[in-house]
Amino acid sequence: MTTNGHMNGHSNGHSNGHNGHGNGYTSGDVSLRETSPGSSPGPLSPAHRAAYEADLRRQIEALKAQRHAIILAHNYQEGRIQDIADFVGDSLGLAQKAKATDAEVIVFAGVHFMAETAAMLCPDKTVLIPDTGAGCALADMVIPPQIRAWRKEHPNGVVVCYVNTAAAVKAECDYCVTSTNGIKVIEHIPADKEILFVPDYYLGSYLKAKTKRNIHLWKGYCPAHAAILPEQVDVLRERHPDAEFLMHPECGCTTKQMHLADAVLSTEGMVRHVERSPAREFIIATETGLMHRLQQTHPEKTFYAASEHAGCQYMQRNTLEKVLLSLSRMQHRVTVPPKIAARAVVPIERMLAIV
Repeated sequence: MTTNGHMNGHSNGHSNGHNGHGNGYTSGDVSLRETSPGSSPGPLSPAHRAAYEADLRRQIEALKAQRHAIILAHNYQEGRIQDIADFVGDSLGLAQKAKATDAEVIVFAGVHFMAETAAMLCPDKTVLIPDTGAGCALADMVIPPQIRAWRKEHPNGVVVCYVNTAAAVKAECDYCVTSTNGIKVIEHIPADKEILFVPDYYLGSYLKAKTKRNIHLWKGYCPAHAAILPEQVDVLRERHPDAEFLMHPECGCTTKQMHLADAVLSTEGMVRHVERSPAREFIIATETGLMHRLQQTHPEKTFYAASEHAGCQYMQRNTLEKVLLSLSRMQHRVTVPPKIAARAVVPIERMLAIV
């Protein structure tokens, strides 16, 4: 059964201004750029670029020590943020790390629902997000009243939400999952239960195929993963016949090419697969930010993005400059209203208990 959700793509654009530094750079300029906060300094010579980046990292490290802070970065963040982060991982790993850290401040370089999850798991910590515009089109494709309406029609049903949902939606659900642990969580639910899975249609389809459970699918999707087309993958496979094809279950081409993939994996699953695989080439079907981590950890291997257009505009709103401003100004704090948090943390804790 398919339940009507929102299939309209979200394409809120963004632009970052550039301060005019000419071709030079003076140490300390990073903290003085107030006219366009969070922007890069514009074109710099290689030497000045290196000095700028080093100064930026130095100031961030100093502020981290001063604030007793940790930087958590999702696999889809820009490489500069990944390189300075204390931990880089997928949604599950980031949630686990946030819960375990003794840091007083968490700078969450990801999107808003991830920072919300950290804030709910760590109510005693200050959780910051570098850019308040770092949302998630997929998360916006389901709202709480729609969950409540389904429950009225299926009073004995179980609602499972992807972690890519707002806290207010999680508050209406029974279990939360990530692409890493979805199968395990679904199999934990009694076999006689009807399940509504929100909001990602393609991940839900994958879980339904793997578990053979009675899962009602919501028609939500990730625009970045929807940009990965089967025809593009076919061309890459012809050009690189020895390459392993790794696919994220959010991909729109999952329904047509799942059986052709060498593995359908979460981002962290892809990282682990590459580490143990003897293959030297890989076609990576997920958001392009993961390419940086794979290339940095395995320079001896070659990676091909399934689509150069599979970039998440929301993830890309965060920059290293904005991380500095976030630490410097203690902005932008992410909180969840206590009544919502008390309910929304339940499906998250259930997930963490299972995995």
